[in-house]
Amino acid sequence: MTRSAPPPRPRPDVSLETALALRIGGPVCGVDEAGRGPWAGPVSAGAVILDPADIPDGVDDSKTLSEPRREALAVQIKARALAWGVGFASVEEIEELNILGATGLAMCRAIEAMRIAPAAALVDGNYRFALPCEVETVVRGDGRSLSIAAASILAKTARDRLMIDLDGQYPGYGFARHKGYAAPAHVAALHQLGPCPAHRPSWAPIRALLAASPTGMTS
Repeated sequence: MTRSAPPPRPRPDVSLETALALRIGGPVCGVDEAGRGPWAGPVSAGAVILDPADIPDGVDDSKTLSEPRREALAVQIKARALAWGVGFASVEEIEELNILGATGLAMCRAIEAMRIAPAAALVDGNYRFALPCEVETVVRGDGRSLSIAAASILAKTARDRLMIDLDGQYPGYGFARHKGYAAPAHVAALHQLGPCPAHRPSWAPIRALLAASPTGMTS
């Protein structure tokens, strides 16, 4: 007996943002973050108000796209969206506010960077951040809403570029390759070099290394 192929994964569309815009009577942006889980670097957020008549082909959850495809789509999104913004929260702000608070701060900064103030935001996930507009959460939203998917692409590409810059500032850790995540090469570099100022001190693996080191952070 031959097995039938699984059904294709549904593609994101603009039905959620269209319905919310009609209900609220104003523009709706999609919002998503990148970098909540890594051991190093900032958390970033993107916010996008798409033009329903001019959406780039291939916009999808950033995790499903190759790095070159994400970069190409980021250029198109910035050129063709009605408004877009990117925001960051630093390692120091993550330490001060915790990762949820810092993620909300990055999202606020992304929305405030847009040239059009949205009346509401569709936010990926189920956590209702305090943002400068009405918020509607969407679980797995980057696979359901094109606006959230576009925001995920901007957040991811912006953070990746910053991690590449940090690789030059703190060589040896491989930030340009793993972007601060817990890759084996990152773990090995940490044990060899110790944490640097780009690392998040309160993350358990980094905290343990700092506690074991007589000198603390490398400069």
